[in-house]
Order: sequence, then structure tokens, then C-alpha cells
Amino acid sequence: MGPAIVNSLCRPRPHIRTERLILRLPELSDVPEIVRFVRVNRDFHAPWEPSRSADYYSPEYWTDQVERSASNFADDRALNLFLFASQGDPDIIGRLNFSNFVRGAAHFCHCGYALAESAQGKGLMEEALRTAIRYLFDDVGMHRIMANYLPRNVRSASLLARLGFQVEGVAKQYLLINGRWEDHVLTSLVNRDWTQACGETRNA
Repeated sequence: MGPAIVNSLCRPRPHIRTERLILRLPELSDVPEIVRFVRVNRDFHAPWEPSRSADYYSPEYWTDQVERSASNFADDRALNLFLFASQGDPDIIGRLNFSNFVRGAAHFCHCGYALAESAQGKGLMEEALRTAIRYLFDDVGMHRIMANYLPRNVRSASLLARLGFQVEGVAKQYLLINGRWEDHVLTSLVNRDWTQACGETRNA
């Protein structure tokens, strides 16, 4: 069976299913597993992320983040998804964040992602992104999704190219990553089928 998006009335918390994955907002019961995920992958993710304080690896931090994720989605500010290997499997293998929602004349957001070291090389993030992007375009009404990566991150460059993201330029010293100001390649994916009705679906 191909990818499917589970929806119902009143725009519920998203529960996105692909062939091999479940993508959903975190719940408070997920906090111990989230903490395990960030701790186990701490060194693997460090070269690509901002420096993290000790609090970032604590249950208290992630309890607050889970609550923020729910309110951010409800208030149309962001969509923070975690990747699970299958229905009912408590193990988290990745994160997928769509942040900085801008509406009005824009209807755009930013995309960021992280996959567990143990899950690399299986096409899982591409599978997750393809279906999540469709959800952002069809159900959330986004017109444009932007994703930026370090020039040396060849995996992200290849992944985004396969998904259709177009390179738009390079931002010098764009973000403070792992203690250093780093250039980033700027890319975007545009929803060519967007209409005014798309932009109004989020508040339907």
C-alpha cells in the first residue's frame, strides 16, 4: 500500500503514515524516548546543529517542548514531527520540523530534519519528507518550503535535490553551528498547484 495521510474533521493532530514510517506530533509519554534519541545521537548530530546546553538533553526540556509543539501546531506557527518505525513502535528514529510559518502574502515555512545514525542509508528521510511535504502543501496550505544546509553536507544536498528543492544562493555565516559561524546553501520547493483556497484550508 502506498503512502497515506490520515485525516478527519476539525483538523486533528497530524498522523502521517508512509510505507515504513509513522510521523506525528510528540506526546508527553514520548519524552523518555525523545531524551534517549537526542542523547544517543548527540555526537553524530553535533557537526550539523547549534551547540546544545545540558538542559537540551533533560526530560524537563523535552516536556516543555512537547507542550510547545502542540500549541505551535494549533496556533499555525510550526509543525514538529517525530519519526517512528511503525505503528505502536516507541522507538524514535528521526525528527522533521517545519517552522516559522508565515501567512498573509507569503504562505511559507522552513524545514529542518535529523535522522538517527542507526537509520542512515535506508532512504527513510526521503520517504518521510515526500509525504510530509504533501501534507504541508495539501492540508496546511503552504506555497513555499525552504531548507538550508552546510555546503559540505553532501547527503542533505543530494536528498533535497531528489525532492525537487532548487538552490537559490549561499548565505555567508548564516548560522552558528557547533560553535562556528557557517555558510549555508539556500534552497526552496514551491507548491505549483497552490491556489487561494489552499491558503485558507488551515483555518477551515
